[in-house]
Amino acid sequence: MTETADPKVVAFPATKTPTKTASSHERIWGKPVLAHGYAGIPSILIQAQSRLGVTAMQFNILVQLLDYYRDPGRAPFPSKVDLATRIGVKPKTIQTNMRQLEIAGLVRRELRKTASGDWNSNVYHLDGLIERVRKLEPEFTEARKEREAAKRRISTPVGRRRS
Repeated sequence: MTETADPKVVAFPATKTPTKTASSHERIWGKPVLAHGYAGIPSILIQAQSRLGVTAMQFNILVQLLDYYRDPGRAPFPSKVDLATRIGVKPKTIQTNMRQLEIAGLVRRELRKTASGDWNSNVYHLDGLIERVRKLEPEFTEARKEREAAKRRISTPVGRRRS
């Protein structure tokens, strides 16, 4: 296409490419790392690990399940062997700890079969875990408000403080 020298034709301004600011995760980890995905793990779950009665191994298993949990309508269903390989333990360790998580009401296993009737990997429902973390949220909100109030009291000059 050639440009015309017609003075009545006004050149279309060059479009600026919108610059998207990188998310905090992208700035920390980098785009190539995040291109492989990441799991959303609420800070309350991390901070309340002992309050939930979860051991380090069980917490690791929960984090692995959360990595597989990408759609709220589709519960994760990794095999025990896959979980064991990721963590570096035996499948029996996964099975034992999964049983404990089920007894604690954090995970519900659903057995599933293939079309030919063979056993397949379990489906792991995390509704119990999600419910327990949601129940803890008000306590964390209250604690945050108390910390913020304490910070305001400290940063306010003595003569201007309200008791």
